[in-house]
Amino acid sequence: MVTRIIIIISIYMLFIFVYMRYLQKGYIYHPQTEIVLKPTDAGLRYEEVFFKTRDNLELNGWFIPAQDARGSLLFCHGNAGNISHRITMIEMFNKLKLDVFIFDYRGYGRSEGKPSEEGLYQDALAAYQYLRQREDINRDAIIIYGKSLGANIAIDLASEVKAAALIAESGFTSAYEMARRIFPYLPVRWLITVKYDAINKIKKIPIPKLIIHSKDDEIVPFRFGRRLFEAASPPKEFYSMHGTHNEAALTFKDNYLRAIDSFLTKYLPPF
Repeated sequence: MVTRIIIIISIYMLFIFVYMRYLQKGYIYHPQTEIVLKPTDAGLRYEEVFFKTRDNLELNGWFIPAQDARGSLLFCHGNAGNISHRITMIEMFNKLKLDVFIFDYRGYGRSEGKPSEEGLYQDALAAYQYLRQREDINRDAIIIYGKSLGANIAIDLASEVKAAALIAESGFTSAYEMARRIFPYLPVRWLITVKYDAINKIKKIPIPKLIIHSKDDEIVPFRFGRRLFEAASPPKEFYSMHGTHNEAALTFKDNYLRAIDSFLTKYLPPF
């Protein structure tokens, strides 16, 4: 009987190991390929863009210009859907007189490839390099923005390149801590292969940083946002809000936009 129990437990642990080690990408990334909306559906002019990564994948993005733009926002979206699910957020940023360049990671929307941690970092870098080579933007007024998983990608990018400011919304400290929250009784330190180690990367980012997090976030705990803020070096600001992970910015749109506008007014070069 004891031997049988040991065998059952061993098989169960082997299953968990295989799942965590080899199937976790399917748990982390939820890309969709169908483009359901375009900026023109919100009355916004846009330019469809295709650009290459250093490993020669073609990615797709949209450049949405703003009239009398004060800066250009590089938009790193979250782990689900694609750029066409962010039309409302694009419209909100555009109202702040920001050009928006939003792109799809590999495997999302019309972008080639399959998602991976290193691949998504490469994608953000390729998007940044594309944006910087445009002649119609102020290269000294690029804001790197990321939401949820995109916040961790934005933090990685901001630790490697020159930008005017970083806005990280609903980000998490590391993949390990997120996994430990979801699977508290498993030895996730030995099982998880991705890192998304924002807590250490944010320490070396010198540019102004705005960390945004909702106290009601049911997916990424509020304490993770606070810890990112505490780890960051000045200049930095923290904006706390209410509402769910995906709806807080939309539910309290006016307050959300005021907080971002105040931050940009303080730290962006005059326009």
